[in-house]
Amino acid sequence: MGEAETRQKLLRNVKKEVKQIMEEAVTRKFVHADSSHIISFCAVVEACMLHGLKRRIAGLLCSNKVAALFMKVAKTFSPAEELCRKVQELEQLIENSKQNNSSLSNDRSRMSKLPNLPPQALKHLWIRTALMEKVLDKIVLYLVESSSAFYDKGAMLMDPVDGPILASLLVGPCALEYTKVKTADHFWTDPSADELVQRHRIHSGHCRQDSPSRRPALIQKRQSSGSMDDRPLLWAREYVESLHQNSRATLLFGKNNVLVQPKDGMEAIPGYLSLHQTADLMTLKWTPNQLMNGNVGELDSEKSVYWDYAMTIRLEEIVYLHC
Repeated sequence: MGEAETRQKLLRNVKKEVKQIMEEAVTRKFVHADSSHIISFCAVVEACMLHGLKRRIAGLLCSNKVAALFMKVAKTFSPAEELCRKVQELEQLIENSKQNNSSLSNDRSRMSKLPNLPPQALKHLWIRTALMEKVLDKIVLYLVESSSAFYDKGAMLMDPVDGPILASLLVGPCALEYTKVKTADHFWTDPSADELVQRHRIHSGHCRQDSPSRRPALIQKRQSSGSMDDRPLLWAREYVESLHQNSRATLLFGKNNVLVQPKDGMEAIPGYLSLHQTADLMTLKWTPNQLMNGNVGELDSEKSVYWDYAMTIRLEEIVYLHC
């Protein structure tokens, strides 16, 4: 692979990770500091910063090239100098905690500063800290502007086009606020923008149903109390959310256009098959494409029978399968 192809591959990876972080910030209104997107982002940014780095910058025996690079930059760039001081303090705290946990447990002031980081985050501690301190974009821009002192010819940050693009891509993530507060759903990743658009399309299809005669039969069966106008919409919203990854259930498997014959004498129709797991049980769901496309509200009342074809099956209730 040529230098140009390598640079483009690295840049594509950064764009992908930046997109994931910005989507998470929009959909969840916050980004957790231990998010898997942050770890992936730090890894690809580190690969870009090390691409074409001069050997003398890191030294032949240096085990942490990123740390050596930041320390070199710190000699002439004050934001990097402050970053080095903070990271070295963190590294010292982490090292001390490994050597003597009992003594640290009695020092509350030092324990309060000790980060509870996953192993993957420790691997990219310098990049991660620069991101949290909102100086990563500034340091990368400085490296781009002073690239001849740090990089060989053909390096990504030496390129007059790719280098500035990388620096500009980091501005967005560096402007975000990252939380360390543990939430009920911090361990799962929010859906992508495409998935959110699909959810909105499905739900908006039900919202257009403006008369009782056009409500899906399955929804009518589930109504027992409350407003006839509100309950179908609430149920539709809950059903849509249940098809995707959420804080209550893990989406184990999903496949589009799975053919199912809803009843005898009827031609098989395509739909979305998904397998979900909660703390108590595992559920298999199949939803016709006509519902997934969100256009049921525009169909006549006879075709709203597709709601009767939607299936939700608890796997513990299955005795045997015949194929």
